[in-house]
Amino acid sequence: MEAAEECGRRELLILQPFQVTHSDLLLLSSSSPSSESESGPMGSIRRGIMDALGPSGPGLLSVTGVQEASALRRKVLPLSRDLALLDRERRARVLKEHRLGTDVPMKDPRRAVSSFAMQLRYGECVESMQEISGNGMDTSEIGCDPNDGGVTREFQEKGFDGLGSSFKELGLLMIEMGLALARVCDQSLGGNELERCLMESGTAKGRLIHYHSATDYLALEKKVKIFSKRRVSSSRKPGEKITVSSESDSCDPFSDLWQQWHYDYGVFTILTAPMFLTAAFPEMDSNEQHSLSFVEEYPYPDGLTYLRILDPTKNDVFMVNTLPENFIIQVGESADVLSRGRLRSTLHCVCRPKNPENVSRETLVVFLQPAWSKHLSLSEYSRDQLASADSDIEQSADEPCVPDWNKKKIMEVIQEKIPPLALRIKGGVSFAEFARETTRQYYGSSGLQSNR
Repeated sequence: MEAAEECGRRELLILQPFQVTHSDLLLLSSSSPSSESESGPMGSIRRGIMDALGPSGPGLLSVTGVQEASALRRKVLPLSRDLALLDRERRARVLKEHRLGTDVPMKDPRRAVSSFAMQLRYGECVESMQEISGNGMDTSEIGCDPNDGGVTREFQEKGFDGLGSSFKELGLLMIEMGLALARVCDQSLGGNELERCLMESGTAKGRLIHYHSATDYLALEKKVKIFSKRRVSSSRKPGEKITVSSESDSCDPFSDLWQQWHYDYGVFTILTAPMFLTAAFPEMDSNEQHSLSFVEEYPYPDGLTYLRILDPTKNDVFMVNTLPENFIIQVGESADVLSRGRLRSTLHCVCRPKNPENVSRETLVVFLQPAWSKHLSLSEYSRDQLASADSDIEQSADEPCVPDWNKKKIMEVIQEKIPPLALRIKGGVSFAEFARETTRQYYGSSGLQSNR
């Protein structure tokens, strides 16, 4: 970890995750550790992995050198923006053709995120995609009102050839990484609990996610004729720059988030490093309607991914940094529970760059999780393990070298926004019950983040 440039009241802290090559990860997963191998370079890599994912690490690492994935990433990620800004009728046809579903309310033009989901089957790289819908994916986009207005022609003209097959191929590569990491962890932890629970599940959920820019709100305006006053200026002159509010400085870990702080509740979450896109924003035409002439990739704002984590052992928040062609693997709460706390789940969020404001963020995420019937219990957790995050923060809350506002807001998130694990796993529950209770406590009508 290292400190970056001065930003507002404090330095922005950067996390450079432990990095493992794809070839080394596969090699480690295919060979059992021995006293001879553990004393050499491969043993050092194994220890680095476990340190990164264990109680004293940040709970994530990065994988590099996945050569076959580079072209797929560049093909698939930009399509998430195109899908998000299509008119509803055409989007429904595209999703149906490629066996995709949506799992966010797409009718809300003020949504910060658009997500397109597919169920992926382990190890079946050439299987035709069947029975993709279901398991929480909303198919209400299919057969939408044909009279609903369209967006700009630029988006309607873009092709989606190979979207479903490329999505699936990239997703299966990411599953392979997750299964290999599960085997490496099992070798160090003893037994094969993680790999077995994933293979019993047999499927993973892939999500192609578009985080909306200010310009995207403008494009969606053409359909619904409204603005989000909270994020987009509602009184513009021709050619005037659109603005996104930022009430607190960009180093504030809770300012203007694309995605709120949360834990993933599966075993591992595998993410492509994000791609940022920017759209041209030329003058209005004679009808005072904006036309987006082209979209191009934008370098990482400030050189950062804008994935942010909380590291309780360091008692601070860090912005994750990695190369654009890398993949990030995070530990989920199920792995935390199944490993009896020897793997540490990652508390994280996605924050919005302050500048430039017309940049969107694209990523593909694959969630590896146990079978719905898998039993989870905290019976072997100590009281200290269950309260470790809170106690780590409380014990150093008065350190003079760290700004008070940071401590207070970290405490607020832990205590008020994040449902305690012990309240979601009472005694013993199935993974299905755990997932349902977690979703309810986060996002239900009375959930802790219901108004996000």
